[in-house]
Amino acid sequence: MLSVIRGAMSRPKRTHFKACTGNYANTNIRRADVPNDKISFTTPFSTYQPIDFTADFVKSGPVWADPADPSELKFNTIDGSTDRTSFLGYIIENGFPQNPIGRTGVIGRGNLGKWGPNHAADPILTSWKRDERGEKIYHKISKRPILRFVAIFRKKDSEWAIPGGMCDPGENISQTLKREFAEEALNSNDFPERQESVENIFKKGIKIYQGYVDDPRNTDNAWMETQAYNFHDEIGKLDFVKLEAGDDAGAVKWTDMSSDLALYASHKDFIEKVAKLHDAHW
Repeated sequence: MLSVIRGAMSRPKRTHFKACTGNYANTNIRRADVPNDKISFTTPFSTYQPIDFTADFVKSGPVWADPADPSELKFNTIDGSTDRTSFLGYIIENGFPQNPIGRTGVIGRGNLGKWGPNHAADPILTSWKRDERGEKIYHKISKRPILRFVAIFRKKDSEWAIPGGMCDPGENISQTLKREFAEEALNSNDFPERQESVENIFKKGIKIYQGYVDDPRNTDNAWMETQAYNFHDEIGKLDFVKLEAGDDAGAVKWTDMSSDLALYASHKDFIEKVAKLHDAHW
């Protein structure tokens, strides 16, 4: 059963920083400079000269990627098995979808497969940090219990993150959440091997966010959107789960939640929402 908490539809606090700063994700390509007061497309920016970039592995035409010419695609709707709707809504400008948050310094699809919104799901698995007696551990300063979550190390980006990923065409959110966690945190590309364990973990979830992601792969024409769900273990039943890094994860571990965390994309904002939901240390 998946439920929603109030405020889950709001945007992260930092809606557009990693998506328009420095080099484009995992490349030496420098984004065109976009001043803070020129991010919105509604603000005139006559000297704006974004870099046109689509990665070769996207151009090669893998099954998950759109064609180079988006003219035959149906935007803002379900296009065949591909969901091209957005939690924010977007317009089509000169035949191309326009990032609803604003300019990024890059046009094209970058490293993303879809024109417009690229949908993902982020499962946040949590459990209380406990001592050898099984008692909750409280932070010395905040006096709140410490909550931990499963984090993976993204090899491509050299950053810690929530073990999420892209929604496959025709896949519902529950299926994506379970599949991505199994692939990245249980090292189970052969999903049926551990399906029973994963099913038990994901029976109940609370949506803590849906919307735009401040992702370094975003461009003016392609961007990430996600649904993030918290699956919380109140009494420590998750100790039986063996974590193994899989898929594109270099490592996986239980990580204490705190404001000192440095995480990929908007993931720190999601983790903060979960900490506040459970009145945990932050």
